[in-house]
Amino acid sequence: MRIIVIGDIVGNAGKRAIETLLGSVKQEYRPQLTIVNGENIANGRGITLSDYKWLLGQGVDVVTLGNHAFDNREIYSFINEAKVLVRPWNMATDTPGKGVHYIKINQHEIAVINLLGISFMKNEIDPFEFMNEKIQEVKQRTNNIIIDFHAESTSEKQAMGYWLDGQVSFVYGTHTHVQTNDARILPQGTGYMTDVGMTGAVESVIGFQVSDVVERFVNNPMQRLSVEDEGKTALRGVLFEIDANSSKVKNIKPINLEI
Repeated sequence: MRIIVIGDIVGNAGKRAIETLLGSVKQEYRPQLTIVNGENIANGRGITLSDYKWLLGQGVDVVTLGNHAFDNREIYSFINEAKVLVRPWNMATDTPGKGVHYIKINQHEIAVINLLGISFMKNEIDPFEFMNEKIQEVKQRTNNIIIDFHAESTSEKQAMGYWLDGQVSFVYGTHTHVQTNDARILPQGTGYMTDVGMTGAVESVIGFQVSDVVERFVNNPMQRLSVEDEGKTALRGVLFEIDANSSKVKNIKPINLEI
């Protein structure tokens, strides 16, 4: 089973990269499943119904989110009806939406899970404790498990990868927006990448205008940040293959394309 994951889509520059590059990427690699993180697509904050529908129209199969999932209040009006929209699972039990989505590929079921880190994040539900309770529930349906771990701390992401090594198929990180050079297969067969990177403006600071971010660090910690929508844009992510019989990853290839 060949799968493509695309990292955090930031604003219009990210949408431009998807519109221009995703089709050719899919044509070249022929993935059977395409997953994107869409929590920054609506001008850097959250996702709208039109954005969600637009992604599906671009050939996306599953949309994951993160800590900005509910920044755009419009999401409350459609998240429960959005069948392939996955918000972080380790949120309060009364949070609308779902944290795991099951999808079939050639008669093999895959679980796509979204988790939120706890280190340096406004999140009170420990993802390790949470998954310790939930992993067997998922494995009763399938061993083909993919996790988008939306977390700030590199060490927390690495720890999650090793902790779940051999129990899930692939663990990849989102949120920090900088693609890491560590895509690999862990000792027990789980694929891993600390961060698949951001899809958005190249000349930016994690997708936001350089001048705004510099001003915030140098002079004004209250400086508002604007998404950078101009200039070169990039599509970043990772391609991997899962052996449907063993649920282990066979191949991994990072994706980093600019226009």
